[in-house]
Amino acid sequence: MILLNHDTSMTKEESSIANFVAAMDRIQVIGFNHNTIDLDAIGSMHISPDHIYDQLSRVKEVMNFSELVYLSTCNRVEFYLASDHEISKHHLAEFFTTLYEGKDVDFEPLSESAKIWTGINAVNHIIEVASSIDSMVIGEREIITQIKSAFDFSQKSGLSGDLMRLVEKQTIQTAKKVYNSTFIANKSVSVVGLAFKELMEIGVNGNSNILVVGAGATNKTMCKLLCENGVKNFTIFNRSVERGEALAKATNGKYFPLSELKNYTEPWDILVTCTASESAIITDEIYSVINPNDRKKVIVDMAIPNDVDPVVIEKNDIDYISIQHLKEISSNNLNERKKELLKVRQIIYEGVESFKDLFERREIERKLHFIPKQLKSIRERATQEIFSKDLESLDDRSKEVLDKVLNYMEKKYVGVPMKMAKELLTDKEKKK
Repeated sequence: MILLNHDTSMTKEESSIANFVAAMDRIQVIGFNHNTIDLDAIGSMHISPDHIYDQLSRVKEVMNFSELVYLSTCNRVEFYLASDHEISKHHLAEFFTTLYEGKDVDFEPLSESAKIWTGINAVNHIIEVASSIDSMVIGEREIITQIKSAFDFSQKSGLSGDLMRLVEKQTIQTAKKVYNSTFIANKSVSVVGLAFKELMEIGVNGNSNILVVGAGATNKTMCKLLCENGVKNFTIFNRSVERGEALAKATNGKYFPLSELKNYTEPWDILVTCTASESAIITDEIYSVINPNDRKKVIVDMAIPNDVDPVVIEKNDIDYISIQHLKEISSNNLNERKKELLKVRQIIYEGVESFKDLFERREIERKLHFIPKQLKSIRERATQEIFSKDLESLDDRSKEVLDKVLNYMEKKYVGVPMKMAKELLTDKEKKK
């Protein structure tokens, strides 16, 4: 703001910036993650794939959003939207009530825990999420695929349009640059991934016999990795019959109740164990039964507390991969990833600046879009109203020539502002 003739007024440049900021403020984010709300609450906010379109369409219409994108992961739920009115905390109760209509959800704590980003801050946040510096595990690439899928679904479903398309374009482009130009995704920090890597280094192969104790998420992931690498001999022990049989089916293996482990005498090479037991599952007594020949074995113990009794490790020749060992490697790798954050933030900053230029071009093109219709309207008024009587006195040949002249001028005049706008943007970029 500057003072002119004792009046407070905006310069043209300030006015232009204000209009630009106001236009970009249409982009908004409503977000929750593991840092702001517990994972059970995030789980309650997930929408069934069969109902996503209906629920998003309803809230989009009621809240008068022009575009809406929904992102849901195991530790994050976010809504990316375009709206002519600013979303604030007091709008959130209506938002959640409409979105989760008929669902038993306590909306008050959700409204209190929600974080809201607006304008360029919203764009910066979305790019940070896609670049995995706002994730529970820094550098995990899976988030970029999840974000792309969320944007693509909304685009194909007609829930979003050109503005979110621009946001997606810049987000994916910047996130890919982050992963390709830095080491933020290098060196696995996943406990399962690290355990699998060590197994491969030891020498697991398609003929290896794998004994699996526990059928939870950790062991399911490990079995999937082993299957993808040609391992096909699995024996599953688990308390729950349903989960045990499901994992046995997924691996084409055999299932036995956990109570039968103490009687198992078939040959095996690698034991993978991860249960929720508070005491050791693989005791000295059980190990002497399942390894009667005293052959060297490999044990991967990813349980907390450990499933393998320390006595077993002390008394036997075992390549033992423990959760403590894996967590230490994971922590070291995570620290290495964190060292890349400065480079990552620089790339994100450049990406956000590029989005500003992209958005400005879009706004200019959008505002110039009316020019052809405006020229056509002026031409029709001139020929049909203002100069209609003069035109009546012209012969057919003269009318034909005039029509050609007007067509030529109309086309040329349409190109003039577009050319000027491009030149202005080019000059602006050169000055940066």
